[in-house]
Amino acid sequence: MSNTDIETMITTLGKQAKAAAKVLACATTEQKNQALTIAANALRENMDALLNANALDVLSVKKAGKADSFVDRLELNPERVEGMAVALEDIAKLADPVGRVLAEFDRPNGLKITRVATPIGVIGMIYESRPNVGADAGALCLKSGNTVILRGGSESLNSTRIIVECMATGLRAAGLPANCIQLVDTDDRSAVAALLRCADYVDLVIPRGGRGLVELVRNEAQVPTLLHLDGNNHIYVDKDADVAKALSIIKNAKLRRTGVCGATESLVLDQAIAKEFLPQLVETLVGCEIRGDVAAQACDPRINVATDADWDTEYLDAILSVKIVSSLDEALDFIEEHSSKHTDAIITENAEVAETFMRSVDSAVVMHNASTQFADGGEFGMGAEIGIATGKVHARGPVGLEQLTIFKYRVAGQGQTRP
Repeated sequence: MSNTDIETMITTLGKQAKAAAKVLACATTEQKNQALTIAANALRENMDALLNANALDVLSVKKAGKADSFVDRLELNPERVEGMAVALEDIAKLADPVGRVLAEFDRPNGLKITRVATPIGVIGMIYESRPNVGADAGALCLKSGNTVILRGGSESLNSTRIIVECMATGLRAAGLPANCIQLVDTDDRSAVAALLRCADYVDLVIPRGGRGLVELVRNEAQVPTLLHLDGNNHIYVDKDADVAKALSIIKNAKLRRTGVCGATESLVLDQAIAKEFLPQLVETLVGCEIRGDVAAQACDPRINVATDADWDTEYLDAILSVKIVSSLDEALDFIEEHSSKHTDAIITENAEVAETFMRSVDSAVVMHNASTQFADGGEFGMGAEIGIATGKVHARGPVGLEQLTIFKYRVAGQGQTRP
């Protein structure tokens, strides 16, 4: 497609989304819930078609030599499709965030002022290989009264087409415009730049992917953005940690699913327990390459050399870097320098140390004695998430229904005029 064709496509999608947003803003909770429930059933009914489309996507990336972790993020199976459907049903069960009264107060002149939650409007969602993101984003935007333009990764285009068709089935059945959820149906990368320039129709762009995608959005967007940075997540094991608990948590945080943004990538370990702990860690993390500094290597010869680049790498693979520190302060300094501000955790039985860590680490999610893989909207009771926001404006952490609303002030008077 030519650049002109791309610009025309995005503009058309934007106009359609803007028109649909006016209808969706007035939709009832019952309509939105009906659309989600029917879309969930459509995913189940079209499972064979979705899995066949996904198989084409997976075959393509395997031929391209993509890493196993990348394939895992892309690949669907009956259990994952069912999970997508259940997520839609869970979102339908959540309270409608639109119309919530956030504050109300009466002025001495008789004016009654109410701050009320409202939809943001039109959202552009740019994401990479995980096709379930399209379903989650579509459902969250629908329930929060926003229309959405999905630009998924080219690797998942066949899968995403089927998902969007299922969402459209639910929308039409509920009497809502199918254009509430639209797909940028091209693998041409210039479509991303065009969407980032669509300021006349798009109110917010949310990128969900690696650092390259997020930096592209940050540098080129002409519309407001809600950034989801990579997950270079740390676990600090304090000298007062329960060793068995720590080993169990780290195994889950690293290896449960290596390709998700909540996976732990770096271990920071107190030197007081390093000699005892690291050999047990190597035995626990079977199939995981461990790269460490000089002090870590001295504790176990099976640990490979870590370079400076390792401290800033989101592996999304079975690789873990290990840094030995002499104190909590050194751990905090290391995490401050290298964390992507997504999720960081401490393992300790010392409540005072844990509290200092939780207060000091400036990340969207901080955890005590828990796997970083709990950094997920579904696990937080949000039904699903559209991403993990790592900035400090509007929303931070898992972005669910409430975070996809803004507010307006409604002022009621009885004829007052300002002197």
